[in-house]
Amino acid sequence: MLFSNQSLKKLIWPLIVEQILIMIVGMADTMMVSYAGEAAISGVGLVDMVNNLIITVLAAIATGGAVIVSQYIGNQDKEKANFASGQLMVITAIISTIIMIFCLIFHKVILSLFFGSIEADVMKACIIYFLITALSFPFLGIYNSSSALFRSIEKTKVTMYVSLLMNAINIIGNYIGVIVLGAGVAGVAIPTLISRIVAAVIMFALSLDYKNMVYVKMKDIRVIDGNMVRKILQIAIPNGIENGLFTLGRVLVTSIVSMFGTSQIAANSVAGSIDQIAIVVVNAINLGIVTVVGQCVGANDYNQASYYIKKLMKISYVVTAIIGGIVIIALPWILDLYTLSNEARQLTYLLVIMHNVMAFALHPTSFVLPNGLRATGDVKYSMYVGIGSMIVFRLGAAILCGIWLNMGIIGVWIAMGTDWLCRSVCFTVRFIRGKWKQFRVI
Repeated sequence: MLFSNQSLKKLIWPLIVEQILIMIVGMADTMMVSYAGEAAISGVGLVDMVNNLIITVLAAIATGGAVIVSQYIGNQDKEKANFASGQLMVITAIISTIIMIFCLIFHKVILSLFFGSIEADVMKACIIYFLITALSFPFLGIYNSSSALFRSIEKTKVTMYVSLLMNAINIIGNYIGVIVLGAGVAGVAIPTLISRIVAAVIMFALSLDYKNMVYVKMKDIRVIDGNMVRKILQIAIPNGIENGLFTLGRVLVTSIVSMFGTSQIAANSVAGSIDQIAIVVVNAINLGIVTVVGQCVGANDYNQASYYIKKLMKISYVVTAIIGGIVIIALPWILDLYTLSNEARQLTYLLVIMHNVMAFALHPTSFVLPNGLRATGDVKYSMYVGIGSMIVFRLGAAILCGIWLNMGIIGVWIAMGTDWLCRSVCFTVRFIRGKWKQFRVI
């Protein structure tokens, strides 16, 4: 077996810790900015939906590189794995810089397009937060891609430690910015920028270490090789289109939520941050499964790939059920950490329960399973399913239930569940039929 139970634990446990840190920082951001009022928390929540669209694109590029590097490692071709790593850094830097410039120039157009109906104080908070966090996109891109390389060589403790530092900077900065200085939205955004800069510099420097199994060579980032870039983008583009449009669908849905008033926007934002608790382990497995399946496919061993996909899926279901149940029990105490109106608190309570029930039933098959399929190179099917489900269910059902049936935020979250159901059915059928075994990128 390519991965023993011990090696899987060594790969995934640091990723779990890293995801927990990310989740804690997200919750801390929301908690601290809530002290600045519901307009501020609503502004941050809305912009985070747009930022998540950018983050998804950058993550897709990193995933494309990770799949290629993992398959070369499985194929025992270290030289090409090194070269792929360098090319990944080049295209990440170029694309993330272009995105940053676009967002800085057209920030008002972007925010007005998605959230034109929000109140003036919420829009002001959106603009401040968006401009500052947009400056971090190139650094976030480099950090993501460097982290993906370390996951490919199974050195996830490195990403865990750097993530710990990044999140410590973020939390301390949030406290100083919001609580001590009373800087409101800017007090949350500036620490995010600083933490991403520090993390990117450290991770890129570590990726240059020739002692690593795979590392970035300076000579490889001074050139652009069309063939290698195409291989990376062959994974990254469909993955980016799928996840980007999926996230765009969430942004459009959030723009629908913005029509329901400040209390429902705030409930949506807070519930979204608390929801990350139940799926924190699944998010870690999402990252680890790319390395595991990618190396199996690189070694041309699809039976092992199938075995590990099933094994990681089982773990995802068990852990999601346990953590989701604990969150529901502890929810009254968790909500005490936020400053919310009674209406927003009650809505948040209901939304979190809805999410955790749906996450147990559908989240692993909606997200872990397709990531395993992508690691084999089967990316176009995932893209078509993701786009179709997003348009019909995530967006279409949100309009139907949220607006036409006047169910508000509850209807929007029901639509999310129907989207997950569609994805689960399609990806499960794809896995059982085995067509994904026909793919190999390198």
